Amino acid sequence: MRDYGYEWPEYVSVADKRRQAEKELAKLRKQGRAAAPVVVQGQKIAKNFWGLSWCSNLERYSDFASRLPRGRSYVRNGCVIDLQIEKGKIKAKVSGSALYNVTITIAPVAAKRWRTICTDCAGTIDSLVELLQGRLAKSVMDRVCREGDGLFPAPDEIKLACSCPDGAYMCKHVAATLYGVGARLDEAPQLLFALRGVDEGDLLAGAEQGMIVSNTAPDARMVLAGGDMSALFGLDMADASEAPVVVAAKPARQSRSAKKENAPLTKRTAPPRNEQPLKSASARKGRAAKAAAGTKRAGKR
Repeated sequence: MRDYGYEWPEYVSVADKRRQAEKELAKLRKQGRAAAPVVVQGQKIAKNFWGLSWCSNLERYSDFASRLPRGRSYVRNGCVIDLQIEKGKIKAKVSGSALYNVTITIAPVAAKRWRTICTDCAGTIDSLVELLQGRLAKSVMDRVCREGDGLFPAPDEIKLACSCPDGAYMCKHVAATLYGVGARLDEAPQLLFALRGVDEGDLLAGAEQGMIVSNTAPDARMVLAGGDMSALFGLDMADASEAPVVVAAKPARQSRSAKKENAPLTKRTAPPRNEQPLKSASARKGRAAKAAAGTKRAGKR
């Protein structure tokens, strides 16, 4: 890395910085890369709750205080030509005298710390919209953003790296990137929760009792298709959306005489010989005795 010693680095005007940034951005897009530049309108880098809170959190740490101002002009002048935020990592391309790559690694929120935040806010947050817009009670938002054990990272949870030759722990390109995160959170505050590796839905009232209804579709492996259902139950299942709905008409009441007239005629038939009911032994003896007595009377006559 280059040590400037007593030599001042070459001065680059604001107009030149902007032209250089636009040129580098055009190169990226020409290469087919989807760049996400940080665009700041006016002098304020962040205007909404989460962006302002992010920037305030950075500025309250003495480790960063003396280095951050160098990055403010860079981010305002559009030098952060690409900023990507994902779980535990921030990646950026910052235009300076050349195009530099910045990588910032942020430790995820410890599970115990996140549970404590959720417990302290239990029953107070009913809407994710209000949470992400920062429109909740001040006591609630202060707890979520509290220094040390809130959602924002402390300096010892942040690791900085830049490809520039500046030997400082936090160069102006890193500082511009950190401020760029504040500007990005103005547009998409949910990225803060993604960065810290937590689910903002856990803060909703009743979330600890599992009262949040999941919007995800059920696992396809747990759903039986129509054909599978037919095979399982041995049924020919029709599509309920196409099958006509038939409503049976209620039969009219009939008088007793009409019921007798309309009753179907049934003819009692003897069962086949091989299906005749079996007679008991005593019944068969009775029939034999009667037959013998009849024969005797016929002989006397």
